[in-house]
Amino acid sequence: MDRAERRLAVSGHLARLEESRQVPGSWTLYVDGTPQSHVELERPDWLGFEYVRRIGHAADLVRAEGAPITALHLGGGAFTLPRYVEATRPGSRQQVVEIESELVELVREHLPLPRGASIRVRHGDAREVLAKLPHGLDGAVDLAVVDIFSGSRTPAHVTSAEFYGLLAPRLAPGGVVAVNVADGAGLAFARSQAATLAHVFDELAIAADPGMLKGRRFGNLVMFASNAPLPFDTMPRLLASDPAPAKLVAGEELTRFIAGAPVVTDDRAVPSPPPSRQIFLAKPGTS
Repeated sequence: MDRAERRLAVSGHLARLEESRQVPGSWTLYVDGTPQSHVELERPDWLGFEYVRRIGHAADLVRAEGAPITALHLGGGAFTLPRYVEATRPGSRQQVVEIESELVELVREHLPLPRGASIRVRHGDAREVLAKLPHGLDGAVDLAVVDIFSGSRTPAHVTSAEFYGLLAPRLAPGGVVAVNVADGAGLAFARSQAATLAHVFDELAIAADPGMLKGRRFGNLVMFASNAPLPFDTMPRLLASDPAPAKLVAGEELTRFIAGAPVVTDDRAVPSPPPSRQIFLAKPGTS
């Protein structure tokens, strides 16, 4: 088993890449002890974490199969989804925004990106960089992935209506935003994120396993937003057939889920709640 570590300058967290003993070329990135990304170097189209597979379905459905897309990734991790998009949609144009330059260096050194892939990395805070992206990306982004964590928590300033309002003009017609939301019992944070996305965008749906939706445990919900009808006719079947089955929440069920939760604004935004370390004992792909 191989491993490599780097101390991150912005957060002070320790980033660690660790290769599987059983499967050479299978790597997991940990930041502050939290598993952040899983990469299969020889199989970039295989996604180990269940929430990442749900975002992968959106990448598959947002445009015609195999067609190149323009993707914006806020939060880099080990570049799992940029690798997936390049593998499944060769020739895609992708931008990755990551605040931790040392993390990018660590990943590139040990898990090189595909040769010839059009993946540009922009260093800096996601919100600040988003506000300064070239105007050529206005109305051009087919898929925007918001997967921003400092250690195990999402910072408050990337959870507000003002933040999502910066993202909305970047979407192409029919473009989709996929947001990874971590929450636990009661789902107060997740409900407020759903309310906020519904306030900014015309369409919203949520993918999560039923136990998570009932607030029984800490985990990840993936929220999909767009200003056009979501192209998700086959999404329920894809979610139900996953090794970690999930459901798509929309319509009246989504209205009940939000149930009067407040829209998050900059003046009352808070970080996502911290998880228990016990939830990180499962291996990638096992929930």
